Amino acid sequence: MKREIIQTSDGSTTIHIPEWNEQYHSIHGAIQEAYHVYINHGLASKTANELAILEIGFGTGLNSFITFLEAQKNNISIEYVGVDAYPVLQEELEKLNYVAQLEASHAAEIFETLHLCSWEEKHQITSAFSLLKRKQFFHEINDENTFDLIYFDAFGARVQPELWTEDIFKKMFLALKPKGVLVTYAAKGSVRRAMQSVGFTVERLPGPPGKREMLRAVKM
Repeated sequence: MKREIIQTSDGSTTIHIPEWNEQYHSIHGAIQEAYHVYINHGLASKTANELAILEIGFGTGLNSFITFLEAQKNNISIEYVGVDAYPVLQEELEKLNYVAQLEASHAAEIFETLHLCSWEEKHQITSAFSLLKRKQFFHEINDENTFDLIYFDAFGARVQPELWTEDIFKKMFLALKPKGVLVTYAAKGSVRRAMQSVGFTVERLPGPPGKREMLRAVKM
C-alpha cells in the first residue's frame, strides 16, 4: 500500500496512506496530538516513578520518543513495549522531522536507536528506558496484568473497525494492572461502549487540535 510523508499543521511530519485517506497522526499537528493524548492525559495521569507502557501501533516512534523525553525530564523509569504488524520503513523514518521539531538534537541518537534496534528483543536504551518491539497483530496480544498504561494509537475505526471491538478491548483490559489507564485519540460512541462493555470506566476528555473529544479508560 502506497505511503507518503506529509507535513501537518504544527510543522511536524506524518505518514499518509492515500488509498485510505488516513494518516499515522493528526493532520492538525502530529506532535501536538501525541503530547495532548498520550503525555498530558496518559503519562501525566500516573504518579509512579516506574511504569510499564504498551503502545498499540508503534508506527513512526513519535509516542515512544516523546515518552522517553518526558520520562527523562521527570526521572521516571519506563519499560516500553510497542506492537506493530507492519513496521515503518527506514527510508520513511529518515524523512520524519520529529527531532528537529521537538528541538531534541541531544536525543537524536536515541530516536534512531528506537527504530534500528531489533524486533522481538528487549533493549536497554538507557539505564531508565527499555524497549521491546513486537511484530504482531493486535488480536494476538495475550499479556495479563502487565502494564500500567496503554497508548491505543491504532488506525481509525473508519478504515480498520476490527481494531476497535469488544474483543480487542478485552485484551487491553486483561493486559493492564488494576488502576491501569488506556488513552486514545478516538471518541466514537461505539468505541466508548465497547470499552465499557469489557469493564473499563471511561471518561470523555477535551480532544487535541481538530478533535472535540478523546477517551481515557481506567481498569478499576
